[in-house]
Amino acid sequence: MTYAGQPQQGHTGKASAAPAAKPWVGSGGAARNYRWRELWLLLFPALFMLLGLIMLLLVNGQHIDLTAKKLPLLDAFTPVIGLLLALLGAHVALIFVAPDADETLLPIAGLLSSIGVLMALRLGPDLNQNTLGSKQLVFVIAGLALCVLTVWATRDLRWIRDYPYTWAIIGALLVAVTLAHAGSFNPSAPSRDVLSLGNGGLSFQPSEVFKICLVIFFAGYLSQNLTILSNGGYRLGPLTLPPVKNLAPLLVVLGMALLIVVFGRELGLAVLILGVFLAMLYAASGRLSYIVMLGGIFAVGAVVVFNIFSYARDRVSLITQAFDIHVYQGAPPLSSYQIVQGLVAFGSGGVFGQGLGLGHPTFVPASTTDYVAASFAEEFGFAGLLALIAIFMLLLYRGMRIAARSRDPFNQLLALGLTAVFGLQTVVILAGNLKLMPLTGVPLPFVAYGGSSLLANYIIIGLLLRLSREKA
Repeated sequence: MTYAGQPQQGHTGKASAAPAAKPWVGSGGAARNYRWRELWLLLFPALFMLLGLIMLLLVNGQHIDLTAKKLPLLDAFTPVIGLLLALLGAHVALIFVAPDADETLLPIAGLLSSIGVLMALRLGPDLNQNTLGSKQLVFVIAGLALCVLTVWATRDLRWIRDYPYTWAIIGALLVAVTLAHAGSFNPSAPSRDVLSLGNGGLSFQPSEVFKICLVIFFAGYLSQNLTILSNGGYRLGPLTLPPVKNLAPLLVVLGMALLIVVFGRELGLAVLILGVFLAMLYAASGRLSYIVMLGGIFAVGAVVVFNIFSYARDRVSLITQAFDIHVYQGAPPLSSYQIVQGLVAFGSGGVFGQGLGLGHPTFVPASTTDYVAASFAEEFGFAGLLALIAIFMLLLYRGMRIAARSRDPFNQLLALGLTAVFGLQTVVILAGNLKLMPLTGVPLPFVAYGGSSLLANYIIIGLLLRLSREKA
């Protein structure tokens, strides 16, 4: 990763070559990239949705006569049409808003979103929530619109880069208002930071926006103190400690964020925030000693939290004693039931799965949210789960590539931090589903049901699209 003013490998000082796609010259004379690669890649989410819906129709007993002159009920294919039109609309908008932006991010996000919509359509009827798939589709459409709006609004990144503390304060206030709205603090009970909007049943999870605000703050502050943090401050044996004066604002904001998370009993969010912070700090300073020191401080804090809050101890005991027949007399307790059922779902899928609509994923509690990966694995199998992980890895690769190619330190760190959000969320939720760590409730990006997460994820995609531009 190179910073501003440093030469980049493969560049000769001349203007970089235009993308492979042929430009189109509009009536105003301005050349615009048609983004052909993006257009062809959008066929993957459309085909996945189409084949998945046909499979669900066949499983549900719908007769499809391919020799007849009329198609099956058009209503059955409304999700495919809606998703395709939304993706095409976003594609056309990007031709005018950011023609030279990355052409793979939107198809990857669209493919993951199509998986989420299809799983909601499949699981909804079994949960007596027939509108679940339609709601998820509406969230995706709104997210795509917000993605394009983000690309348009960030044509000038200075209003984001120059006010790092403002973004930290905005995020903290959102979560603080939510916690105040939640009522009294109970250290022994779980609580999600959900803010109700009116009386219509709508809700919003401010922690999704909080993550983005913190990443912007970290990127802004670290980019302004690169040289000082890279040189280090004090020596303590083999370790080089960071300068306290310059690292103190970061630690204060990080500490406030973690305190808010602890009081909200969102352990997954705490792991996510710390992981993103350490990744960005290492990228900015290049000093592993910083990570070792801060990781040690976090470990001590985790032990303290574990001993003070019974809720933290209960979360750990769920995975350590889920199958303990001496404690539960052969049957897992209700609190461990979803862990056991989730593992059964993974095992029932085998290599190639039960088939879409042929399994019983709704036996797992939270099958559309926390355990959507287990639901997917039961019906698509281990091979399907590996394919899903590969799609996330491709998303991470594109995000890291954007960070590596950026010339400005702020752009590099922002792209790195936003990509790390996707990566850490995926690792944390999959590890929780597989009983490798306590289940934390962090949603699987784009796939888990929920509007707040989808909207925040598409804001991140919009920011990455803007950062991927050649002149970003």
